[in-house]
Amino acid sequence: MTSGTRKTPESNSGQARTFDALVVGAGFSGLYQLLCLRDRLGLSVQVLEAGAGIGGTWYWNRYPGARCDSESHSYCYSFSDELMREWEWSERYPGPPEILRYLNHVADRFDLRRDIRFNTRVTSAHYDETANLWRVSTDAGEVLTAQFLITAVGCLSSANIPNIPGLDTFAGRWYHTGQWPHEGVDFRGKRVGQIGTGSTGIQSAPVIAETAAHLTVFQRTANYSVPARNGPLTPEFKRYVRENAAEIRNVTQASVNGHPWLIAERSALKTPAAERQALYEAAWETGGLRFRATFRDLVTDKAANDTAAAFIRDKIREIVKDPATAAKLSDFDHPYAAKRPPIDTDYFETFNRDNVTLVDVRAEPIERITPRGIRTSAAEYPLDIIVFATGFDGMTGSLLRMDIRGRDGLSLAKAWKAGPRNYLGLQVAGFPNLFTVTGPGSPSVLCNMPVAIEQHVEWITDCIGHMRKNGLKRIEPRDEAVDAWVAQVNAAANATLLPQAKHSWYLGANVPGKPQVFMPYAGGMAHYREICAGVAARNYEGFTLSA
Repeated sequence: MTSGTRKTPESNSGQARTFDALVVGAGFSGLYQLLCLRDRLGLSVQVLEAGAGIGGTWYWNRYPGARCDSESHSYCYSFSDELMREWEWSERYPGPPEILRYLNHVADRFDLRRDIRFNTRVTSAHYDETANLWRVSTDAGEVLTAQFLITAVGCLSSANIPNIPGLDTFAGRWYHTGQWPHEGVDFRGKRVGQIGTGSTGIQSAPVIAETAAHLTVFQRTANYSVPARNGPLTPEFKRYVRENAAEIRNVTQASVNGHPWLIAERSALKTPAAERQALYEAAWETGGLRFRATFRDLVTDKAANDTAAAFIRDKIREIVKDPATAAKLSDFDHPYAAKRPPIDTDYFETFNRDNVTLVDVRAEPIERITPRGIRTSAAEYPLDIIVFATGFDGMTGSLLRMDIRGRDGLSLAKAWKAGPRNYLGLQVAGFPNLFTVTGPGSPSVLCNMPVAIEQHVEWITDCIGHMRKNGLKRIEPRDEAVDAWVAQVNAAANATLLPQAKHSWYLGANVPGKPQVFMPYAGGMAHYREICAGVAARNYEGFTLSA
């Protein structure tokens, strides 16, 4: 990156401090956005971060068993070959401590901390049309202004705590996996109830069960999972990463989901049954999300998908000794990979432990939380600790909680009352100069996130650079472009099996009252990259830019 001349923000006493750009969040997105705007364009930038440290999602998500589901050598920035070569990951799938060490290394390497304000939560962001400025208020009562506002708040950062009657009466302690105490939680000798069997629940249950006196897992939706096969990286593999940084980057950018491998071209239905079974067995032993890449038609053809579902169901029945428990764990109500497919370490094996019980809340719904524990329609389960592994108000939750208001005082909550509407997942009509990194309408959560983040940040940076070069002060999408993009997002989703997962947070179905609209773009990261590049090349087609 080329260095620019960094401007000094206004800081007159009694006046709002003014910057060229304000960035909300100091995770993968916010750090890279700061680096690009400050060091490439020479802008004055301030990052506002609610936490006390760098990391974003990984600062808050420290629950037992927490681990990335993308392979470490691709779950990182790729904009610098030197950075890729100098950092060594220790495991195939890194946990929060290692990811945080990496992000702190990046922050120190590029001197980013001086422009980050920690322990600062944005409470509102209102657009001043006369001044063409965003006025951003914080929980400390301070007001900052900027021409550009970029949200880097993450897609999974707004905890979804279910409204179960009686929680306030519970005599024990309760935690949400997305707001985990940094000092950890001691489960020794405790009766623990875990609500939720999505990705976080699948990761946390085996670890909790190791020390808890008893773990009761409350399952609504049976979930697929494939072994992660995590382990230390060999010296040979570390050397391969150092020597092939450019190749790894090229593969991730060319792949559908931003991973360092491509989906096989073969069809599950056109592959002979014995060969198909052997390929699934090999993928199961390899582990991780590569299982999804075994056949090209797994997420587009229900009959093809059924072959993967049957294979995983059979594996669960092999692993879990109690047939009734195995039946509950394999009673899938959605196609494989219609939700982000979890990967695990001994999840199904955990139900062979004497101190673990599975409760199917479809058969016996949770009625309330009592002072003693959780009461279902069939029984009361005495508990000392409740763990909510209930996920997040995905993609839109963190944005809508900030009281963002655009032209004429239009709130983002009102603009998105029927579901999110934007252009390219990057901008919302009526909200000039507001950019959303990995917002709804982008591939984001269907991808290896750093790959999606880099593309977003670089596109936004190039756009702002174009504006400043040409004396343009304002940009927002046209209504017709928004309509066309929303239609394209819907069409891409409907060409897959993804919308068939009726309880998916992709649809917002996990949050009561949230509009059920499929939010991410399912047309693939590589195709999305081409679309965004084409829009920019055609003088930012679909946007209105003005002086």
